[in-house]
Amino acid sequence: MSIKENLLNIKSTLPDNVTLVAVSKTKPVEDLMEAYEEGQRIFGENKIQEMTEKHQQMPKDIQWHMIGHVQSNKVKYMIPYVKLIHGVDSLKLLKEINRQAVRWRKNVECLLQIHIAEEETKFGLDENELTTLLNSEEFKSFENIKVIGLMGMATFTENQDQIKREFQHLKTIFDTASKLPTENCQLTTVSMGMSGDYNLAIECGSTMIRIGSSIFGSR
Repeated sequence: MSIKENLLNIKSTLPDNVTLVAVSKTKPVEDLMEAYEEGQRIFGENKIQEMTEKHQQMPKDIQWHMIGHVQSNKVKYMIPYVKLIHGVDSLKLLKEINRQAVRWRKNVECLLQIHIAEEETKFGLDENELTTLLNSEEFKSFENIKVIGLMGMATFTENQDQIKREFQHLKTIFDTASKLPTENCQLTTVSMGMSGDYNLAIECGSTMIRIGSSIFGSR
């Protein structure tokens, strides 16, 4: 099927409260434009340089989401145009995002990444680290950041029960953390679920899914 058909099929099944991020990393601009012509406006990239190049070539009403692991020294390159940074997993990174946001006189939205998988290779905060971060005076002092939600990635496994447990765990953490609102933290987004497990993620409370191969084909 074409990118257009894939996109229409997926969108037709999504509840109104679920945001679709089209994961376009490694894909050429022509493929992104095919999705754009069908109304897709949110694209996710995992490398800042590639995202910046596509931003320069494509329409300016696109929302660019940084979905990969972010290195602090690269933050400055995306702040002028990025809409949402997904994988924020440390106070140090938040500090740099805020510093660059102040410089550009912008407010930048972020998701905090929570480690829910059993794989050690996945990044993210645990529940205690999240609570400590949200309650810290340094975090509360960041005036150009807005944390709007949490994100997590399940273990890469065929075990649906395990994936479901991990998604439910993230939703539980979200429900608890959302009771700790501060000026720069109003949690409304639960980002979990990709091409292979997004239906299960939505069942478990996801409001944002990241889909690449089911739209653009395998890499």
